[in-house]
Amino acid sequence: MKILVLSPSAKKRGGVQRYSSCFVRALRELLGEDKVCMLEVSECAGQDGLKRLPAKAKVRFAFQALLTACSWRADVMIATHVGLAPLAWLVSKLLRCPYWIVAYGIEVWGSLTRWKRVALRRADKVLSVSAFTRQRLVQRHQVPMERTVVLPNTLDAALLNIAPDGKRVKRQLEDRRAILTVGRLAASERYKGHDIVLQAMPKVLKKVPKACYLIVGDGDDRGRLEALAEQLGVQEQTHFFGAVNDAELVACYQMCDVFAMPARTILDDEDPKGEGFGIVFLEAMAFGKPVISPNYGAPTEFIRHGEHGFLVNPDDPNEVAEAIITLLTQPDLAFQMGETARQWVLSEFSYERFKERLLEILLKEPICAS
Repeated sequence: MKILVLSPSAKKRGGVQRYSSCFVRALRELLGEDKVCMLEVSECAGQDGLKRLPAKAKVRFAFQALLTACSWRADVMIATHVGLAPLAWLVSKLLRCPYWIVAYGIEVWGSLTRWKRVALRRADKVLSVSAFTRQRLVQRHQVPMERTVVLPNTLDAALLNIAPDGKRVKRQLEDRRAILTVGRLAASERYKGHDIVLQAMPKVLKKVPKACYLIVGDGDDRGRLEALAEQLGVQEQTHFFGAVNDAELVACYQMCDVFAMPARTILDDEDPKGEGFGIVFLEAMAFGKPVISPNYGAPTEFIRHGEHGFLVNPDDPNEVAEAIITLLTQPDLAFQMGETARQWVLSEFSYERFKERLLEILLKEPICAS
């Protein structure tokens, strides 16, 4: 079996890109390096597949995909983003070979163009990163259930082996108890819940005066959040670290007491919001940290309430505050939850487990043209 994978640029950082890289790596290890060819879209396309490319560049990439598929004699086409699905469908029709699509999250939750819908419905297999996205594909886009399968995300174990650089973190923490959130501070991603944690902080500080809030990530919404922290009177206890390197990220995970990201899931057809999976939860859990996550959406599939942390109403700052207070004032409970979370992630969401699941799909799911 020779597989041609069409993917967004792996050079950009993001959930889709990381998933695509792990997916291709696993395919090559299972089938052989010479059996899997990956064709990446130019970096300027970002996570939107071909959306931002000029018309000439789209035609050029489509021609390149067709030429590669023909000369390489691909047996299967796989698009790791719905933006590339129409192209995979077109090439597969010309070559009379099957094609698969990988569905991550919000890119398939809302309204789609006609060609994306058709490509999804006619795909021989749609691999979904979560059961939540799979359900959305079936209900919203009428993708046949029997053609869908869940292949959950995986932890990048390399992060666990990076030597931490904790100089900057230590200066901010001193002897404080730290709550951590990791995520882009983009106006388009306000659903991540930084504002809800900030609103919870006054109540947290009344019970735990030495608490502080570490925010890792940057973006065009940072100014609003900084202003909110000042308005709430928690600016002294809130530290915006901006973009960090992997060594600093590791230090943040190691030194925090609680990881909190009450991300909201909004199923709006025109502008859906939410975590397609929530890889940062896996990362925090792998470092043995209890997590506070939303009680609705994809993260509920792998975070167990009362075992790995707490699932909370992401719109309720008081509920978020109570969960944080419980974990900061009961260190034994927090440690137990963190350790249970660590063992769960390392056993069920390791790269080796991801590869085992992919192998099961390749063995069980027939690869045949529609």
